[in-house]
Formats: sequence, structure tokens, C-alpha cells
Amino acid sequence: MAKILIADDSDAIRLVLKDIISIGNHDVVAEAIDGEESIDLYKEVKPDLILLDLAMPKKDGLSVVKEIISFDSNAKIILITASDDQKIIQECMSHGALSYISKPFDFKVVLKGIDDVLAK
Repeated sequence: MAKILIADDSDAIRLVLKDIISIGNHDVVAEAIDGEESIDLYKEVKPDLILLDLAMPKKDGLSVVKEIISFDSNAKIILITASDDQKIIQECMSHGALSYISKPFDFKVVLKGIDDVLAK
């Protein structure tokens, strides 16, 4: 059972992800609504994995990836994005994100993504 931090500014997306994560028998240990809170909560709760929205207020996903990886080079980050901008996705991946999931998402894809990244 993994400890997971959800970072998304949408209440609805966080709720759906919480349901999916509980189906996968993992624990949501914290929820962040913006990029700054994502970094603070990551440092505080030290989750096994973070599901990180690319487009958030205060700090975008790329900035969050860079800061979290500079704090913890072993951080496991999965991006969540409604955008199909491969350039920004690849930039995040080059800075340490391990995978990404496109919105809207299927719960099986989310669970497989979580399991795959946790196995790394």
C-alpha cells in the first residue's frame, strides 16, 4: 500500500483520483490545490508517489517537478494533464517525472500507471 499525494486544483479531479486510489488499495495522505502547496506537502508527508497536475496556480507542474526532484532525487512523480503538449511533458520527464496520464482518464490506466511507477 503506497502513500500518495494528489496535487490538482480541481476538486472534482481530486475526488475521482481519491476513489481510484482507494480501489487500488493505496492511501491518499495529502491533497494540494496549487504548486506551492504541492511542494510543501511533499516535504512534510514524504509520500511514495505524487500525482501532479501540470497546470496549477502559483507554480506550474514543471516548476514543481524541478523543486521536488532537487529536494528528493528519488521522488516518484506522475504528471496528470489535459494538455497534449508533448514539449512540456517531455521537459518534465527530462527533469525527473517518471510518467504521465492524460485527462480524461480511465481508472485502469491510472492504477496501472501508479503500479508501474511504484515498481521502478
